[in-house]
Amino acid sequence: MNKKNVYIIGSKGIPAKYGGFETFVEKITEYQKSDNIQYHVACMKENSAKSNIIAKHFDYNGADCFNISVPSIGPAKAIYYDIIALNYALNLAKTNNDANPIFYVLACRIGPFIGYFKKQIAKINGTLFVNPDGHEWLREKWSKPVRTYWKFSEKIMVKHSDLLICDSLNIEKYILTDYKIYQPKTKYIAYGTDLQSTKLTKTSNEVTEWYSSKKVTEKNYYLIVGRFVPENNLELIIKEFMASNTQKDLVIISNVEQNDFYNKLLNKTMFDNDNRIKFVGTVYNQELLKYIRENAYAYIHGHEVGGTNPSLLEAMACTHINLLLDVGFNREVGRNSTLYFPKEENGLKEIINSIETKNYDYLKPRKEIEERYTWEKISDTYEKIFTI
Repeated sequence: MNKKNVYIIGSKGIPAKYGGFETFVEKITEYQKSDNIQYHVACMKENSAKSNIIAKHFDYNGADCFNISVPSIGPAKAIYYDIIALNYALNLAKTNNDANPIFYVLACRIGPFIGYFKKQIAKINGTLFVNPDGHEWLREKWSKPVRTYWKFSEKIMVKHSDLLICDSLNIEKYILTDYKIYQPKTKYIAYGTDLQSTKLTKTSNEVTEWYSSKKVTEKNYYLIVGRFVPENNLELIIKEFMASNTQKDLVIISNVEQNDFYNKLLNKTMFDNDNRIKFVGTVYNQELLKYIRENAYAYIHGHEVGGTNPSLLEAMACTHINLLLDVGFNREVGRNSTLYFPKEENGLKEIINSIETKNYDYLKPRKEIEERYTWEKISDTYEKIFTI
């Protein structure tokens, strides 16, 4: 039997260094069971260099990975990368005489160009799969012209896709509703997460050093992990936390830089006057990050844009009490295993004021993850779709 060749375009590549799509590609190749699939993964040359990989093609988790060199051309870099990578993948499929190859494009960056590629894919009896990601056009980090481009690009990608794989039921519903005119074919496949507990202990050097340097103690802090962007509602969370009576800390793990958003946040909240608010930078050591999550009193998740958020899954796998902003994306994941706060004044504050006197043994966030979000399940589902 000929193998099904699946070309994955749009992640920075594997081995994964950071990022949701990168982790996704790493995990579905790592957990591959079917012998009838050959994955081909586009990788950004600079990402591979971080793992000291310089070859044009290299094997990783059994996948054929190919490096693409991308010049630093500003915001258009990701678009250029996807175009060059997809073009290379097409030529590779032609050279190899692949039978009915699948081209799986992650995110909707190259809409204005996808019509051309769709014709080329059709010529070799291939199919185009697209992951629409989250509502990228709603992210405040983008200027209005860039947001307009994202929305237009998404529309054209939906129009030309043979199948749209959505990692959120809310995103799937949005695609089917907003783009009804194109009669899109969709499939819901969730994102996944790791369920293994940390290998570190209270006496591990990394642990003692981190907690000591950050002046934080186990089970005595609320935790936030996520990108430093406005749509994660850091202003709301910080204001509400500062207004609460808790004696615990708020530990924020994020890529904080002295940028405009940081300064605006400081001016609006004056968090530097409250010693409970602790911006502690990033933590790239995954075992240490797991330990920090496992030993948080509670996790706070303010994301309101996007699909199934990786940091929420990771938190629910590790942390017993999770406080989520009450939006559809988060309800879909948390169901009855988490608590929810509204996007209004005093909502989160009141929960924090009462939470420490109540018993939440009935919350079972890890069970939700075990039943719906393991990488084994996600990988198996993808393999079924790819080999139909």
